[in-house]
Parts: sequence; structure tokens; C-alpha cells
Amino acid sequence: MTVRIHTTLPGVSQEQFDAVHKIVTAGEPPKGLLFHSSAPVGHDWVVIDFWESRQDYDAAMPVIQKAIESAGVTPEGPPSVEEFPVHEILRP
Repeated sequence: MTVRIHTTLPGVSQEQFDAVHKIVTAGEPPKGLLFHSSAPVGHDWVVIDFWESRQDYDAAMPVIQKAIESAGVTPEGPPSVEEFPVHEILRP
């Protein structure tokens, strides 16, 4: 089932996020990623992704965690991760 994953990264700046994103996107996109977006919200960085399944998201997390470590990024606390089932996706 397709899911939307809403992740809040506390205290992460645009520069920090961009450093991680550059590492993650240097290779093939993560399997099952359908859509990715991110933006600053207050003092945090928020990521909203759509994945083919929660299993695909979970499988990509070790690669993303390694990229966070490689970029030297330390969030101010653990990320907040919320999962929402997706009823439909429209691609014009």
C-alpha cells in the first residue's frame, strides 16, 4: 500500500539537509520512492515523501542514516515520523 511519510528533523538547517540530500541522490534513487519534497518549518526541516510501501521506506532508512552521519549532521533530537495511508495519486 502506498504511504505518505511526514518526517520532522529538529534543528536541521537547509545547508545540513542539502549536504545529506547530495549524498543520498548521488546514486540510484531509493527503491519505491514515488515523490519527495522538503522545506523549513520554524526551526526544523520537514520532509514529505510518498513511497510504494512502508517496507520500501524502512529499507531506505539505513542508507539515509549513513548519509546523515557522513555529512556530519546531528539533529537536535530524534526525528518525528508519521505515516499516512494514501488513497490515490494523480499524475497529470
